[in-house]
Amino acid sequence: MVILVTGGAGYIGSHTSIALLKAGYSVIIADNFCNSRPEMIKKIEQIAKKKVVFYEVDVTVEQAVYQIFSEHQIDGVIHFAGLKAVGESVEKPLEYYSNNIVSTLVLAKICRKFGVDKFVFSSSATVYGDNTVPFVETMDLLPTTNPYGETKAMSERILTDFARANPSFSVSLLRYFNPVGAHESGLIGEISNGIPKNLMPCITQVAKGRLESLRVFGNDFSTADGTGVRDYIHVMDLAEGHVSALEHLTQGVHIYNLGTGKGTSVLELIKAFEIANGISIPYEFVDRRLGDISECYADISKAQCELDWLAKRDIVTMCRDAWRFERNIDE
Repeated sequence: MVILVTGGAGYIGSHTSIALLKAGYSVIIADNFCNSRPEMIKKIEQIAKKKVVFYEVDVTVEQAVYQIFSEHQIDGVIHFAGLKAVGESVEKPLEYYSNNIVSTLVLAKICRKFGVDKFVFSSSATVYGDNTVPFVETMDLLPTTNPYGETKAMSERILTDFARANPSFSVSLLRYFNPVGAHESGLIGEISNGIPKNLMPCITQVAKGRLESLRVFGNDFSTADGTGVRDYIHVMDLAEGHVSALEHLTQGVHIYNLGTGKGTSVLELIKAFEIANGISIPYEFVDRRLGDISECYADISKAQCELDWLAKRDIVTMCRDAWRFERNIDE
């Protein structure tokens, strides 16, 4: 099978591309390097020992997407491409709505035109908003805490309505939690164009001496130590979850949480990193960010039952792999 991976040079997309190649799929990557770097393509091929087809395109541009489909017999799509920072989405809502919604609309339209009926969508736990933990797939969505979450919820609704109107269409909506870590090779991992916006890259930047200290956003949440609690999942566990979702895809709409089912606070993650790597991480508390909630972790029973998938790597492994990758950057 030939799978188009949009945003396939990005953090989660690159690891999923490797997992797909290892599982025997052929991969076409479409990416405009908005959140990634060109060298990721060669590193994916180096790790997987297989070639990928690559298009440097913006998937909000319909003609560019049409060209990819017209030049290849595509069997399925995994859609990662999109802007992805919660805090930034509050500051730049129009950019997030335009990019994230239009890309989903364009891909669905082109899939219909070419008869491609397998679609896996990169959604997010942010669609649950400030709900009661653990988050369960049947919950009402409350994504209004930030525009990023709204774009994911809207894209889910678009794909759900599209599937209802096109009974042969099969879509898996993967609501995943907080991916961290890197491939065990140390060749690919989470890298930001500019100042990191996610927690783990900020921690590794402090460990490397590029940042003096880590800014911890808020210490007055209703959690055990006052810092935000999240469900951190190793990016390779997440990547393998996408392969499982694709392999178990049947007609209709299927929704799954991909997480570990365990909450870890910011301070607990800092401590785990220090233990895993023997490095002290200085930090300072600053004001909360707009849109942040106290706790976010998954009920993972549905994915475990229906996809035969379970996260296997622990928090120490996540921290160790993230630091291994950071040490290799620019070397």
